[in-house]
Amino acid sequence: MLAAGLAGGAAPPGRPPADGRRPIAPLPAPPPAALRDRVALGARLYGDPRLSASGRISCQSCHDLASNGATGARRDPGDNGAASPFNTPTVFNSALNFRFNWQGGMPTLPDVVAASLRNPHVMGGSAPGLRRLRADRTLLLQARAAYRRDLDEAVLIDALSRYVRTLTTPGARFDRWLGGDRAALTAQEQRGWEMFQAVGCVSCHQGANIGGNLFERHGIFHPLAAGGPPVLRVPSLRNVAATAPYFHDGSAPTLAGAVRAMAYAQLDITLSERDVRDIVAFLGTLTGHYEGRPVHPAAR
Repeated sequence: MLAAGLAGGAAPPGRPPADGRRPIAPLPAPPPAALRDRVALGARLYGDPRLSASGRISCQSCHDLASNGATGARRDPGDNGAASPFNTPTVFNSALNFRFNWQGGMPTLPDVVAASLRNPHVMGGSAPGLRRLRADRTLLLQARAAYRRDLDEAVLIDALSRYVRTLTTPGARFDRWLGGDRAALTAQEQRGWEMFQAVGCVSCHQGANIGGNLFERHGIFHPLAAGGPPVLRVPSLRNVAATAPYFHDGSAPTLAGAVRAMAYAQLDITLSERDVRDIVAFLGTLTGHYEGRPVHPAAR
């Protein structure tokens, strides 16, 4: 956790490393949209509340594509009205994670889609939704054209998984800077990037998704957030400036507060206010675009 800087030394401030040794990589281009008819079916299902057991909520209800890919709530209600035990993570770029959900118990995207459909605290079970969806002749014909079979749970899972893989947010200023655009970051943002490396944040938040690729114990040196599982999947920091509240329990309402708390609990470091401001400024450069517009916070 306390590893500092880039392997072999950090690049001079204001200049991206020239030798390829860097802990964060630009967001990769989305894969070619093969089987577009299946992706289109997934897009239609994503926003359809008939998919839930009650017929009241859709994937979009908790993973809002018009804002931050999640919501502004600390914990979202599921199909049965009960609050989720964890804060909703953003769906944007989630297909790049190596495991899914806060506890990382789902190894593949189809696994987490299936679990969400079947969970009474999320979508409530797929059987009632399937009965309603199959009564929609237009949707039924769309599914048959895409899959050459009737609409069933396997079709739902595959179509939704394919669609979620398309939900990436390119165009972050930090990615442009990594690509050689030296004007993409301000001096303060560059200081924040250097501090992010120097204190050890980058030890857990790295790779193309700036996290999402390992497990870590929370509260290493000091308590952090609520109890719950002692080990969690490290979240991605892409679009983090737009995804408040923070932590698995949603207990940190501001990014500055989350940065301060993480440094103390995970690294045993008390950051100065200037360092907090600089790191927050850097984190703001990780905001990408979806359908041509910047990802932005959800209404609360």
